[in-house]
Amino acid sequence: MPDTSSPLPPPASGKGEKTVTLAAIVGAHGVTGEVRLKLFGEGVAALSVHQSFNGGALTLKKVRDDGKGGAIARFAEITDRTAAETLRGTPLAVARSALPPLEPGEYYHADLIGLAAVSEAGEPLGIVIAVENFGAGDVIEIERPDGKRFMVPMREEAVPEWTAERLVISRDFAEASA
Repeated sequence: MPDTSSPLPPPASGKGEKTVTLAAIVGAHGVTGEVRLKLFGEGVAALSVHQSFNGGALTLKKVRDDGKGGAIARFAEITDRTAAETLRGTPLAVARSALPPLEPGEYYHADLIGLAAVSEAGEPLGIVIAVENFGAGDVIEIERPDGKRFMVPMREEAVPEWTAERLVISRDFAEASA
């Protein structure tokens, strides 16, 4: 959960554009203002293609793998350990439009969250509230209008179609979750 005492504004891109969180600051590293990061994307490479985070509030100077699944980063605006510590819990986000274009059949998790889930007959099933990956592929969590939740693998036999507005859930997977 982000530290609400952070001196930075929350992640935003302006103009109501969707943002995607790529990492979060988890603490200071050393005394010169470097920070430790928890990564949510495809590793250090996903961060290094962006120079600006949180609507321009943080400017990336350098980033490196920490060898433990995270990263160490230096931002122009963070010059000492005290400043780095105050940013603990701060998410690092970029505008969705700043991400690389996708090939057919690919998706960003952020694009799926919030989509309406419907049956093949068009009946509403709920809203996508999360995308998880437990090792065998992505799994979509859907919350029904009554608050109950169910999960569906993000594979063609379960989700034969999706658009920017909705996910279509195969009858077999929708009925199995009822």
